[in-house]
Amino acid sequence: MGDTRQEREDEAQDTAERLLTTLERMLRLDATNVTETLNAAAHLVGEATSAEKVDLFLYHPENHTLQVAGLSDTPMSKREVELGLDRLAIADGGRLVEVFQTGEIYATGHADRDPAMLRGITEELGVRSLLAAVLEVGGDRRGVLQAASALEDAFSERDRRFFEAATRWVGLVVHRAELVEQLTISAAEEARRLTADELITVLAHDLGNLVTPLSLRLQLLRRNIARKGNKSDSKEIEAMLANIARLQGLIMNLLDTARLEHGLFAIEPEMCDLTALVKTTAMLLSTPRTAIDVRGEPHVIVQADPARLRQVIENLLQNALQHTRPGTSISVSVDTERPAETDSESASATDWATLVVQDHGPGIPPAVLPRLFEPYVKGHRSLGIGLGLYVSHRIVEAHGGTLTADSVPGQGTRFTVRLPLLTDT
Repeated sequence: MGDTRQEREDEAQDTAERLLTTLERMLRLDATNVTETLNAAAHLVGEATSAEKVDLFLYHPENHTLQVAGLSDTPMSKREVELGLDRLAIADGGRLVEVFQTGEIYATGHADRDPAMLRGITEELGVRSLLAAVLEVGGDRRGVLQAASALEDAFSERDRRFFEAATRWVGLVVHRAELVEQLTISAAEEARRLTADELITVLAHDLGNLVTPLSLRLQLLRRNIARKGNKSDSKEIEAMLANIARLQGLIMNLLDTARLEHGLFAIEPEMCDLTALVKTTAMLLSTPRTAIDVRGEPHVIVQADPARLRQVIENLLQNALQHTRPGTSISVSVDTERPAETDSESASATDWATLVVQDHGPGIPPAVLPRLFEPYVKGHRSLGIGLGLYVSHRIVEAHGGTLTADSVPGQGTRFTVRLPLLTDT
C-alpha cells in the first residue's frame, strides 16, 4: 500500500515537472520562422514522450492533403520523408485523416493490428505505438500532431494525457509563429505575450487537475493518521503537503499574471504585522536541510493585503530555498527605516518597513539581473517558468513599495522589500 501511495505521488510530481519543463522550452522558441518553430516544437514533444517520431501535419485545402510542416530529427522521421508518407491525401483515409475529421484523439499500442491504419506506416516504417490528436490554431482545426514508436505499448496513459496538453500548446505556438511572420518586431512581441497568456490558462487548468487527486489522498492520509497514529503516513503527508503548496503557489502566480496583464488585479489592504507574517511563513517553509533565520524588530506594522503580502514572502523564500546550498541557512530580517529629520522635507518623508531575504546560493548572472522582474525570466538553475518574482514585484508596487535584488555570482542574492510603514498620526 505504501509503495502504491509513493508511486502515485511520484507520478503526479513527474507529470507536473514534465508539463513545466516542456512549456518553459516552448515559450523560449524563437518564432521568427514558422518552419523552424514547427520542427522545434515537434522535437520538444518527442523528447517529452520518448517517441521515435513526432510529426506536425497541416491541412492544405487547395489539394485536400495533410502535409508535414514540422517533424522531429530522428531516423524514423527521415525514413517517413523518403517513403513519401509525409503527405497524406484526405481521400485515402486512414487514422490520421480520421483524427483530423472527427477531432477525437487516437491511441494504440498495436497499430499493425488496426485495419484502418495505412499499411505504409505499419509495414514500411514499422510503427506499432501511435498517438494522434487534432491541432487547433487560432480556434480553427488546422491539422494533426502525431507521435509514433516501433515498440508495442510504448505510451502510457500518462503519456496520452501529456500529449493532449502538449498538442494544445503546439497549436498556440503555431499561432504565435504565424503572427510573428506577419507582424513587425514590436507587434510580434505583443503576439508572444498574448500567446503566453493562453498558455498560462491551459497550464493552470492542467496543474489544477493534478492538485485535486493529491488533496483527496491527503484527506485519506489524515484519517489514517488520526486512527492509527502511523509515523510513515505522517512523513508522507508532509511530503504531499509540500507538493500541494508548491503547485498551488504556482497556479496562483499563473492566474495572477493573467489578471495583471488584463488590469484585473486588486488588493484589499488592512493593518497587519509584517514581522508575524514573515515568522509564520518561514516556520512553514523551513526544512531540515535549510533553516530560515528570522530576526529584526518584534512588530512592524504595515497597511497591506495580508494574503498578497504572504504570497510575496512565500515566493521570495521559495526562491531562496531553491538556490541555497544544503547545510546553510537563509537570513531574513524585518526592520524599519526612518529618514533623519534634518530639515522640514525629511521630517515629512515616508517611513519604511523593510524585509530582506538573503540566500547563499550561486547568485544571479549579471546579464539576467536587470530583467529579473520581467515575466518568464529566470535566475541560475531556477525551477518553474519565471513568474514568481514578476508577480511579487507587481504586488509590492501595488502597495506603494519597491522590490529590488542585489547579487554577486558565487556569493548569493539579497532581495529587499520596502513598504510604507503604518505610523501613529
